[in-house]
Amino acid sequence: MTAGKRLALALLWLALLALSGWFIGSRLELSGDLRKFMPSAQTPAQKLLIDELGEGPGSRLLLVALSGSDAETLAAQSAALRERLASQPLFKLVANGGENGLEAIPERLRPYRYLLSDTLDTQTFDREFFAAELAQRVQDLGSPAAGLVEPLLPRDPTLETLKLAEAWQPASAPQRLHGVWFDRRGREALLAIETQAAGFDPKGQQAAVDAIRAAFAEASADTPTQLTLTGPGAFSVEIGGRTAREAGWIGTIDSLIFALLLWVAYRSWKAPLLGGLPLASGGLAGLAAVTLLFDGVHGITVAFGFTLIGVAQDYPIHLFSHQRAGLSPWASARALWPTLGTGVASTCIAYFTFLVSGVDGLKQLAVFTVVGLGVAALTTRFLLPGLIDPAPRDAADSSRLARLWQQVARLPRLNAVAYLVLAGIASAVAYWAPGVFWQNDLSRLTPVAPSLLARDAQLRGELGAPDVRYVIAVESRDAETALRSLEKLQPALETLQADGAIGGFDSAARYLPSRATQRARQQKLPDPRALQRAFGAAVAASAFERDAFEGFIEDVETARTAPTLSPHDLEGTPLAVTVDGLLLQSRDHATALVSLSALKDPATVARVATQHGARLLDLKQASESLVAAYRQRVLWALGLASLLLAATVWIALRQPRRVLRVLAPMALTTLLVLAVLRGLGIELNLFHLVALILAAGLGLDYALFFDHAGDDRAEQLRTLHAIIVCSLTTLLVFSLLALSSIPVLRAIGGTVALGVLFNFALSLLVTRQRAPEEIAA
Repeated sequence: MTAGKRLALALLWLALLALSGWFIGSRLELSGDLRKFMPSAQTPAQKLLIDELGEGPGSRLLLVALSGSDAETLAAQSAALRERLASQPLFKLVANGGENGLEAIPERLRPYRYLLSDTLDTQTFDREFFAAELAQRVQDLGSPAAGLVEPLLPRDPTLETLKLAEAWQPASAPQRLHGVWFDRRGREALLAIETQAAGFDPKGQQAAVDAIRAAFAEASADTPTQLTLTGPGAFSVEIGGRTAREAGWIGTIDSLIFALLLWVAYRSWKAPLLGGLPLASGGLAGLAAVTLLFDGVHGITVAFGFTLIGVAQDYPIHLFSHQRAGLSPWASARALWPTLGTGVASTCIAYFTFLVSGVDGLKQLAVFTVVGLGVAALTTRFLLPGLIDPAPRDAADSSRLARLWQQVARLPRLNAVAYLVLAGIASAVAYWAPGVFWQNDLSRLTPVAPSLLARDAQLRGELGAPDVRYVIAVESRDAETALRSLEKLQPALETLQADGAIGGFDSAARYLPSRATQRARQQKLPDPRALQRAFGAAVAASAFERDAFEGFIEDVETARTAPTLSPHDLEGTPLAVTVDGLLLQSRDHATALVSLSALKDPATVARVATQHGARLLDLKQASESLVAAYRQRVLWALGLASLLLAATVWIALRQPRRVLRVLAPMALTTLLVLAVLRGLGIELNLFHLVALILAAGLGLDYALFFDHAGDDRAEQLRTLHAIIVCSLTTLLVFSLLALSSIPVLRAIGGTVALGVLFNFALSLLVTRQRAPEEIAA
């Protein structure tokens, strides 16, 4: 085949890849639900945490602060911002303190005000009560609040609607200046915004953040006002943007490094093109497999998958370096295939064990990686030989490489005693290094700047937002039972608040009493005749006209005879937003939550909760136990992978000495990497474990090919050339990742870079064999 035809076929392959990429991308549904990378929750706190991660109101809350202008200007801009955002379907709630609370009670629920309010718990609808209320209304109409009171009076002379609105205001609401919320210093206008998009929906959160910034730009035009936006959604957008930027420039530099190294190593501009084809084929195949087998592909799967199949870039490099004049590329590929196939099979087996982890995200990662590596290896074996130059420069003819190998030959081989000593030292350092061994705190993995986290905590304190760590949970068979339990718990919570154990609390029962309580209040409502007598006498003795309160009698009768309200009846109202966040329901179960603010004495609160059949949940401890459970699954998978990997190498080599020689560098490298990380005071996380698997796969390839070279000097030189190119490419790529500001990328990059260095050195010191002429010398 001519060079022109080979190039045309390579370009056709590239075009097919581009077309396949477009087709897969058009059908790809990316998911950002972190719950896919969590093991099954076992404890109530873990189950609640899993729900809160994606669906809970805490994950949807965005906090806004406007600063940099005078208070009056900030108040006007806050009102304008709320007006622009409240009507957008992206948001469930936009609050800035400028609301009077009446919008939480739509017109169809107004007659129920006497069932929702606690007035009837202590009062009786008799002439004396109405007379006192009407006398107070006369004073209200002569006050600055007359504009708010007057429209309500015809149907609500007792102003029960306003009482409810005031009762439903946040317990620790910030101060109001010019009608809106401000911080304690009066320098920042504050807003709390709840998005429709779930916390795990990156596109929805991005749209919400963009809408807020656009509305702010309109509201603050030509002023020096500054916008501060915090909260889980804002942080996820910031993290996503930074990750995309870093991935972009790292990917660009990686591509340039890959192309440059292959061009320098093989003195051909075609080498980067041909070398990238199997890698791209594997990546697209892995992506297609996950798309077909799973309902939605997680973004982490895509990001990690393309990183982990980076080992596939070694496959064409080995083929290029072992090719020489007089040997057909097909023959070369056949000769390399037993060794290459053993490496591929072993690496795939290591990732295949993730399928038994019980974690959906890890299963996706396993499918992506196994399919990707398999396709990359098969295309290298059965397609790439037809495209490469059949008579390239032989790497074994390089005088520089020969001199380097002579220097390597002078290095002492690592015997069993030295190996065991190094392994013992590394194990001791890894085990006894000061500091915590495992990192269980998920917040330590966030790339959000500490200053932004501190700012978020400050705004939460100013807005009286609930504690994000502790919550009281009441488990019940249904919503009604849960609401009754909350009502019984409320006096104890009020005592805790009075004693200073908590600063405040909130529960669904504050907004929606149980049906039992509603029925008790219904029974206290008088029938129409009795109400007419008592209320008519009070009106006659007041300054009001007799017909001033049309509709009041009708509303009371509606409340007395109507079916009691359930959470389902609140759907479509602002009240539903709050109740749904505090009352989690399923078909056969309900969990009522009590959010806490300014919690100072967890032990006392936990004891009181237990006494009332509830429990105080520590979500931070729950997250750490989930991480520990996740790690345990991964470690079991790694243990199984190690056994299967050793078995695969044994089947391929069949000689105990060769098997040990191939596995030893990889095993010692793992210990040395752990020792270095722990010696530097780095707490190990799940991403270090995933990176260790990748490093082990690379090390196994290096050792297998040095073993394949045997004592043939020419083959040793070709193998050295291939592994130098492979290791340099991988080292530079992952060293860039190690410089990332994203903790996850940094953990993977640093671990693999160390693994490459140790694997390369130990493969030379343990696996390489001396050529006959070296022995004779």
